[in-house]
Amino acid sequence: MEIKKQEIKSKAIKFTIEKDGKVAGRAYLYLIYNNLHKEPYGYLEDLFVDESYRGSGLGRQLVQSVVEEAKKLGCYKLIGTSRYSRVEVHEFYKKLGFEDYGKEFRMDL
Repeated sequence: MEIKKQEIKSKAIKFTIEKDGKVAGRAYLYLIYNNLHKEPYGYLEDLFVDESYRGSGLGRQLVQSVVEEAKKLGCYKLIGTSRYSRVEVHEFYKKLGFEDYGKEFRMDL
């Protein structure tokens, strides 16, 4: 038995918000293709808002922009992840319409 490799191109889009001449927040949308669906799925990664701007709605704006772009690009789902210890982030995602759907497993390399 042989394991074969096939390179499949994916795409990333970076979203940023600037305030007072500096980047106040960012998020990435990765478009991931597989053989299960014709359309890609979206992966929301590295959502960050500078501490001095937290609570001002910038995170919500970033996530809404990512969601809109994922829909526009035909994604059939959007995944966002968060560590167990970040309960406030979990509540933030739920307020924006995400569901607690499963577990993520990680291996640092």
